[in-house]
Amino acid sequence: MNKICIGIDIAKNTIEISVRPSGEHWTATTEPNELLQTVDRLTALEPTIIVMEATGGYEIRVASLLSTAGLPVAVVNPRQVRDFARATGVLAKTDAIDARVLALFAEKMEPECRPVPSDDEQTLKELITRRRQLVDMRTAELNRRQQSISQQVYKSITTLIASIDHELDTIGREITTRIKANPGWRAKDKLLRSAPGIGDTTASLLIAALPELGSLNRRQIASLAGLAPMNRDSGTFRGRRMIIGGRAAIRAGLYMPMLSAIRCNPQIKSFYDRLIADGKLKQVAITACMRKMLTMLNAILRENQPWHPIPA
Repeated sequence: MNKICIGIDIAKNTIEISVRPSGEHWTATTEPNELLQTVDRLTALEPTIIVMEATGGYEIRVASLLSTAGLPVAVVNPRQVRDFARATGVLAKTDAIDARVLALFAEKMEPECRPVPSDDEQTLKELITRRRQLVDMRTAELNRRQQSISQQVYKSITTLIASIDHELDTIGREITTRIKANPGWRAKDKLLRSAPGIGDTTASLLIAALPELGSLNRRQIASLAGLAPMNRDSGTFRGRRMIIGGRAAIRAGLYMPMLSAIRCNPQIKSFYDRLIADGKLKQVAITACMRKMLTMLNAILRENQPWHPIPA
């Protein structure tokens, strides 16, 4: 039996669908009724896999509808698909071509289908993203205020900072309320915060942006977060190991907590001190500590046991 592989290229108002090996291709709009008709048509094909790119949020509704219908969906990194297209000699880029490339990518690469976030999970993720955006805005406004000379500008910036603070407080309470209202999230939150250096903000980020935490092995979770060192060797040349790819929000969200953990978490502090004593650069040592902490948190959730210090 042939595999039925489908690629879907998603724009704001339209989607392009390409099917392999039949070569069938059609265009549909993202209007709700037509989307439901498209889901029915795809269901009738009994696909082995449906692949689409992460396209700034446009893919969420389509992926959710397909997943709810019981169809196997994989949302993949656009850069990975683009590299695949170049490797197969496809240099042109249109929506129709992209859909065909996605279908071929699905057939040849067989990406893993991961569960599509529920509405509650997506809402929590968006709230956490919005909180990070507001923090960045607040930092920018604080810098502008520090450089302002005009009293009128200073007052304007101060008013805006107060408004941002109010929004941060509102969103923070909403995130806390949602986590407490969900038994699974509440249990994860308690376990994650048992580790010294992990506070409310980091715990909620990990719950929303890394739901796989606790279900994968240490290498898989490090790779998913973009904290796994990648080799850069060729022949006798041995390049420096680098981290690349993965979920940048996780790396950014772990950086400041790691500086705290290096001071207050005995295991992380001991690990950091040993790396520095071995001559590692501070930034390299901090990244290694982030990876170690993520491994520890992964084990905490997998074993459903809170953090406990290892006896000296």
